[in-house]
Amino acid sequence: MSASAIVALRKAIRDRLTGDASLRGMLGGARVFDEAPRGTEPPYVAFGDARTRDWSTATDRGAEHVVALDVWSAQRGEREALSIAARAQDLLDDTALTLEGHRLVNLRFVQIETRRENQGRFARASLRFRAVTEAP
Repeated sequence: MSASAIVALRKAIRDRLTGDASLRGMLGGARVFDEAPRGTEPPYVAFGDARTRDWSTATDRGAEHVVALDVWSAQRGEREALSIAARAQDLLDDTALTLEGHRLVNLRFVQIETRRENQGRFARASLRFRAVTEAP
């Protein structure tokens, strides 16, 4: 399975997140990035690490993906980061997304982890999702 499945999955995730008025309001716009532009102040969502492995069967080619989304906040505490993360989880968990050149079998929330970054200046909530895709 080529890396194009993860590219298509990330594009569909970004489209789903930026298409939601509630999430855009929480972020102050369509602030979902592959990597946040230098100098971008939170809140925003950025794609984190991704992992893809072969998940083919005897008859169909497929892949299993683990995709991370990092929610960044500059507010004290973790309330804002967790609120944004909850909305992203609601939008993505077990949703049907259309992928270019691939078929999404499922997309499921796996875990969330929070931490403080930059000596406590930022809160980060990292979400992980597991997806299975098949070649058309």
